[in-house]
Amino acid sequence: MSTFYVVSTPIGNLEDITFRALRILKEVDLIVCEDTRQTLKLLNHYNIKKPLISYFQHSKLSKVDYIIGRLHQGKNLALVTDAGTPGISDPGGILVQKLTSGEAGKIKIESIPGPNAAIAALSVSGFPTDKFVFMGFPPHKKGRNKFFTEVAEAKHTVVFYESTHRILKTLNQLKEVLPADRRIVVCRELTKQFESIYRGSAEEILKILENDKNNLKGEFVVIIN
Repeated sequence: MSTFYVVSTPIGNLEDITFRALRILKEVDLIVCEDTRQTLKLLNHYNIKKPLISYFQHSKLSKVDYIIGRLHQGKNLALVTDAGTPGISDPGGILVQKLTSGEAGKIKIESIPGPNAAIAALSVSGFPTDKFVFMGFPPHKKGRNKFFTEVAEAKHTVVFYESTHRILKTLNQLKEVLPADRRIVVCRELTKQFESIYRGSAEEILKILENDKNNLKGEFVVIIN
């Protein structure tokens, strides 16, 4: 039986990959990736040469059929995302869902665990993590106010992602819905050269980020106590 491996890759620092993940990437027949250019940076770093096929949010159904067809031919495939664990707030989750339904459900799916930005951020937050709520990315427009109301009313630690383009907007919205003394942590560029962790109220962190435009570069993880 062929195997579809869900392989976690580094979220920044290329050293953050397991020996097992590297072995699987060397052994499979085909690697399914979000962006072939990003995956090539990792593969070239470890001198791994494998055929690649892109799969992203708006990929056509024919792409899924092709992937299933290769698996039914006895080929082993690996799924990677641009950074971190596939399927976590990532289009790879939809592909795994399709592979577990109908006739495709006979395919063996195996997790190769590793880095995840949300878990990495939680581990250094200092907030309770025995129970937490992961909320992915906030909606860009419709449903955004409801999202932040749910964040403010959550009974457990909340973690979500935000992009460089909307982090200031997000902090402004958090400032409006959270008590002034509610502590939050914002992690930027985790594991990368300019990794930064900001701690304080939404207003305090907002002022820090606004003070230097370099603080706005990269991807963000936001944690609310």
